Amino acid sequence: MSAVPLPARAGRDSTPPPLPWSRMVWITWRQHRLVLAGVVALLAVAGAYLLITGLPMHAAYGAVTACRPSGSAACQQVAADFLGAYAPGVGVTLGLLQVIPALIGAFAGAPLLGREFESGTFRYAWTQGFGRTRWTVAKLVPLAVALTVAAGAFSAIVAWYWAPITGAGDTNGPLYPTIFDLLGVALAAWTLTAFAIGVVAGVLIRRVIPAMVATIAVWAALAFATGWFLRPHYRAPLITRSASDPAGGWVISQGWFKGGYPASLDMLQHTLGRIDVQAVTPEVFSPGPLTPANLDPVQYLIHNGFTQLTTYEPAAWFWQFQSIEGAWLLALSLILVTAAVWLVRRRAA
Repeated sequence: MSAVPLPARAGRDSTPPPLPWSRMVWITWRQHRLVLAGVVALLAVAGAYLLITGLPMHAAYGAVTACRPSGSAACQQVAADFLGAYAPGVGVTLGLLQVIPALIGAFAGAPLLGREFESGTFRYAWTQGFGRTRWTVAKLVPLAVALTVAAGAFSAIVAWYWAPITGAGDTNGPLYPTIFDLLGVALAAWTLTAFAIGVVAGVLIRRVIPAMVATIAVWAALAFATGWFLRPHYRAPLITRSASDPAGGWVISQGWFKGGYPASLDMLQHTLGRIDVQAVTPEVFSPGPLTPANLDPVQYLIHNGFTQLTTYEPAAWFWQFQSIEGAWLLALSLILVTAAVWLVRRRAA
């Protein structure tokens, strides 16, 4: 017996229909659900710690808010005691939380495509009727959105945890480098950027461990450059001659001047050498004869013709700075994701 082969039907029926996006999203979830679970666990543990340590701090802060009148010396002492007890621990905690975006970028972003290239499984994925561009986008977008939303929710917990410290009058306001990028939209934006950096590192290096190391290094360099060089220039800082630091403001620089010129350390020491600085109390300068009992060194320098100039960014600009930083980090993330898609398209099978 023989069979006559039927000719292939021309037209769209000769090509199998492409796989739906929902199928690829489901596959992405199946492949990377452990990574998402790890990120959720990391944020959950950190959030639980903030909750456990934050509840007693909020309870102690009640004594600060209940003190009346708030500007009295007694209430200022209550606030100072509160800050002395809790501010150092909060500072250490916020410093440790800085690594969260880097860890997410290294452990979620770098292996996402880097492991596919390292193991060679990308060749099989590209033969399953989905195309390398759609395959890349379907892997990147759901994870990027999920990680960004999770980081944004965690930033709300950080804001609640830190609120008593700023409410008690801590000098490190919301624009301070180790605080700013954990609040508002900044944490979500930095997490998305770290994820995008990790993805590009995985595509370029094609080895998971080196890509993770590169992700942490690049993110750290970008975060340092932003905090100390770029962020102070989002808006031109203000200058004040006040002897006290601006409430909640981010002090950029501070120095003494006399006659319109910067005062050297020798000039300051020579002026303060006329009095017993060791016996001076840090009380506010009071009118009357200048004696070590009522003298403040700052006020003594001002009394002798010195001027203290402080360059600072006011705390009222917090949301403007958040919008600026969030916008350029989002743009950078989109550029990096687009670059990753382009690199995958150029990648030879």
